[in-house]
Parts: sequence; C-alpha cells; structure tokens
Amino acid sequence: MPRFVSVYVRTVDSVNYRIGRVMMYGIFVMMAILLWSSVSKTFFLPSLWTLEVAQFAMVTYYIMGGPYSIQLGSNVRMDLFYGNWSDRRKAWFDSFTVLLLIFYLSVLLYGAVDSTNYSFKYGERNPSAWRPYLWPIKTIMTLGFFLMLLQAISELCKDIAKIKKVEL
Repeated sequence: MPRFVSVYVRTVDSVNYRIGRVMMYGIFVMMAILLWSSVSKTFFLPSLWTLEVAQFAMVTYYIMGGPYSIQLGSNVRMDLFYGNWSDRRKAWFDSFTVLLLIFYLSVLLYGAVDSTNYSFKYGERNPSAWRPYLWPIKTIMTLGFFLMLLQAISELCKDIAKIKKVEL
C-alpha cells in the first residue's frame, strides 16, 4: 500500500480514537443534566432547557462516538455465516458493505451541510419554549458524519490491505 494510505489510516484512526474516548464520558454529562432536571422539578421551578440539552448531549454522544464504534468493530453484524469465514473472505464482504456505508454517509453529509448552512443563514431555532439555536447541534452532526465517513474510508483501506495481504 502507498505510504499516504498508511498515514491516512493512522491519522484518522488516531483522531477518532481520541474523540471516542472523550465521548465515552458523555454518558455522565447526560446523567448530570437529567439529574438536575429531576432536582429542579422537585425542589425548584422546572428548567425549560434540560430536556433539549439532554437530547443535544445524546445526539453528540452517539454521532461523535460512531466512528470510534466502527473502528473497534462493535457494529452489529449477522454472524450466521460471517463468523466461520476466513479473514480474507470477511475483508471482501466488509469492503463491499463499507462501500454502501460510504455512499450512505456521503448522502447524510450532503444533507447535513445543507441543513447547517440554512441554520446559520436564517438563525434557525427549535420551536419550543426555550427556543435554542439549532446551528450548534447541526454543526456537531455534520462533523460527526464527516468523521464517520473518514473512518469508513479508513476501514475500506484496511480491508483492501487484508485482501492484498499487505501491511499498512
């Protein structure tokens, strides 16, 4: 494999690994937000912002943790046949399916960029009592889709290297 492919794979894997490790603590952020929501509803006036901030935190947790999940291979597979296959046959199958994933992520990224631009241009807000701006969460989603696309391309490179029996 060319050197730039190896550098690309190492760089993307390193960035997504670090982001994924940080995102693992996002569960504690969501717990704190929901705990504050319960406390404020019980002892004080209910906060208008807690539900939406918890939803935004959950979206961030899932979207930004997705590339790390792909990298670790913790995505869901039908293991009926896959588990008995050789590594090379798995790489062939994975290289085909990751092409479908790359297409899907490209369409998502295109829509996310368009939606984020709209949100910035018109100052889009959520139609709720709190009315937060939507551009921060849309920006996070766009970044998450982009990182997931980069990770999918990295996985494709790894699969091709397995098929060719070369080291990255």
